[in-house]
Parts: sequence; structure tokens; C-alpha cells
Amino acid sequence: MKINWGTAIVLVFIGFISFIMYFVIRMNTEEKYSHDLVTEEYYKEELAFQKEINAEENGNALKHNVVVKIIEEGLLITFPEDKDYASVSGTISLYRPSNKKLDFEIPIALDGSEFVISNDRLLEGRWDVKIDWKYENTPFLFKKSFVY
Repeated sequence: MKINWGTAIVLVFIGFISFIMYFVIRMNTEEKYSHDLVTEEYYKEELAFQKEINAEENGNALKHNVVVKIIEEGLLITFPEDKDYASVSGTISLYRPSNKKLDFEIPIALDGSEFVISNDRLLEGRWDVKIDWKYENTPFLFKKSFVY
């Protein structure tokens, strides 16, 4: 049996469409290819974005801003030493872009200028840290991405 050009072109198109559909269905059904949104309440957080910008500008205006450093014990977060630690309040949020189940938030409770997050809470990979803190009713924000 001889196949003419028209039949060959139709067969190639059917093969190509089948190939593409196989990968589309596979990417949508397999759990390992599942990716999450950055946040569940995206639009609600977008409305509060200007407050976040103002808090980040307050943090950048400080003489000494928050410093985040990886040490043997875990993640060391150093707050400005010219602040009274008892008056500092807020939260430290660690976000894992690849898996929302690893995200966690810690309230800030300082005994000194340093705060350590232990190794057992952090896995290797990329993390985004967001430190939202207040001092004397002035909001401050520090953001940083790092690979642990």
C-alpha cells in the first residue's frame, strides 16, 4: 500500500498532537509535577502591598538593618544593636518555593540582638525569609532569599 502526501501530513499532525497531549495530561495528573501558588490569598495580600513597601523602606533607612547569616547551628538573624530588645515584636516567616508544607512562621522573642533558627527546621535548598517586626510602633520589613 502506498501512502500519498496528504495522508502522510495528516498522520504526522495526528502523531504530533498525540505527543503534545500525552505530556499535557502527564503534567496535569502526576503529583510530582504539582506546583503551588506563592500564596493562597494572593489578592488579599496584594492590597496590603503598600504597607509592606513602607515597612521595607523603614528597614532600609536604618543605620544597621537586620542581618541573616548561615552558621553551623542553623540560621542566625541579627537585629540592630541600638534597639531595645524587649520592645521588638513581630514574626519571622520562612517560605520554601518548592513545597508549601515546609513553610513556617516564628514569633520574635529576643533575649539579645541575635535569634537562631536551628538546623532541624531547615532543609537544603532555596528559602525566602521575611522578617516583619515593629519597634516603638514603627513597622520594619526585611526580605532575603538564600540557599541553605
